[in-house]
Amino acid sequence: MADAASVLAPLALHLALTALPLVAAMLLAARLGLRKVPLLLAIGLAASGVMAMLTFWAFYAGPTLGKSFAYLVSFASLALIADCLVNGRIDRRLLRELALPLALWALGSAFIVYLGLLHGGTGEPLQIADTRFSGTLPPDNIIPSYFADWFYEHGHQGSPPVFPGDWLSSDRPPLQIGYVLGQRGFGWDTTGLHVQVLGVIVQQLWIVGLWALLLAARLGRVTRGLTVVTVLVSDLAIVHGFFTWPKLLPAAFLLAAAALVLTPLWSSVRRDLRLGALLAALFALALLGHGASVFGVIPLATIAIWRGVPGWRWLAIGLLTGIVLLTPWAAYQHYADPPGNRLVKWMLGGAPAIDQRGTLEAIADGYRAAGIGGTLDNKWENFATIAGGSAALNRLDTAARQLGDGDAAGATATLREGLFFYLLPSLGLLLLAPVAMAVAWVRGPPDSIAWRFALLSWAVVLIGCLAWGLLMFGGKQSNASIHVGSLLLPLLAICACVCGLRAVAPRFALWYVGSAAALMLALYVPPLEPPPGSAYSPAMALLAAAALAGFLALAFREPGSSGDANTLSADGAGEA
Repeated sequence: MADAASVLAPLALHLALTALPLVAAMLLAARLGLRKVPLLLAIGLAASGVMAMLTFWAFYAGPTLGKSFAYLVSFASLALIADCLVNGRIDRRLLRELALPLALWALGSAFIVYLGLLHGGTGEPLQIADTRFSGTLPPDNIIPSYFADWFYEHGHQGSPPVFPGDWLSSDRPPLQIGYVLGQRGFGWDTTGLHVQVLGVIVQQLWIVGLWALLLAARLGRVTRGLTVVTVLVSDLAIVHGFFTWPKLLPAAFLLAAAALVLTPLWSSVRRDLRLGALLAALFALALLGHGASVFGVIPLATIAIWRGVPGWRWLAIGLLTGIVLLTPWAAYQHYADPPGNRLVKWMLGGAPAIDQRGTLEAIADGYRAAGIGGTLDNKWENFATIAGGSAALNRLDTAARQLGDGDAAGATATLREGLFFYLLPSLGLLLLAPVAMAVAWVRGPPDSIAWRFALLSWAVVLIGCLAWGLLMFGGKQSNASIHVGSLLLPLLAICACVCGLRAVAPRFALWYVGSAAALMLALYVPPLEPPPGSAYSPAMALLAAAALAGFLALAFREPGSSGDANTLSADGAGEA
């Protein structure tokens, strides 16, 4: 019970600190007259990311300036929130609509934290995260706090130490480092519990981004709730949410960008210069979270062009916004801790070795060495990895044999490996959805919001996979497995499956998707490598169950309407 209680304080602290700039930005925009909840959520996420980046640069300028700026952001946000609530005359119904996704985010964060620590590990949470839900992973989840420790004490004085594995501070974008720096001064420890909890909290911002997307798409209450719950208990949110390398965090910004691009909002977004800047900021922040976000930016930009090209002034504002956010980091990579291009050369040029070659030179050398035949083989392997192919089938067969031999632990580990590496197999039982949609298409597709949203989501996934498979160099060193791509693609694939099934067979989808989600959750409850002498904690289990129950109750709750263009409609899936 003591371990479970020890998590409550850092969980509450970092939820509050992370929420402050997000909520302040939303309330300020609402006070200025904006009433569309998806846009307010997107603005809040963008403000959160921008403040994290500004905090990073403040600490780089100097630790004293950084600490002062971190306190200023939190206390100024708190003051702005209080002023907006007291004097802003913001409609209470709108406040309730904004509170709902934030409550879901808090409950989802608590669920992942307590599920991850279900079998112990509060004394060494960063190490436990390496093996809790997947086979032993690299220590990438330690990188944000490792470099944050340096900048917190030294700023720009000297070169940051090299992380084991010869990783430079410039090799990976710094957005999550900014979140760590911004909150370290409010409460920290030596065990890593604070940084682990904070990491989970910022990864779970996908909930806010997805809620913005589902609201903007005007999906019905049941479809919306079923979708967000299915994602929460998926391998994607559980594994990447608890192992806090910065890969799920960028997906939050891309989901918010998708809310602007894939929904009826686009007709107004592409005519408003301010929203052009917002979309560009979300794209840039995703890239500052992880470079693989480019495989999410490409399909969203492609769909945006297809749905209606904005004017040149809009494009200029967007380009300027992107330059302002991205150029300082590019300059840091080039001048402060060069060369900063190791990951790009590795993923796009198949060159994992550390050398002094430029990015284009390494890519050209890689393709020259592979030749036409080798390049074609590599690209084929990329798409085979995305699809799973024989490797996924072999894992499934192995798991079945292990289960038949009574080795439930081995079968669990084998199944989790397949879900971790291959995009299509990671959908599990939801793969019935594209089959059902294909049959419905032949018979005559339904005319519903859920159906159209599912098709658009599949379009993003397909375009993203095409870019992903072609741009990744391929081969053993840089194949297109899930964790080296943008997590937007599997997230939207889950959305497309749930919404597609709801459009084709609404009642069947409800129990089928619910059963699939329950089975996925059951797969991830057992620990793969529990700490020596550890055991299941009833208190942790109770808190995880309570958080999940609260999430379920709120996810299916109708947030209401603000009486404007954001009014929710049923999605044609048999909902009121």
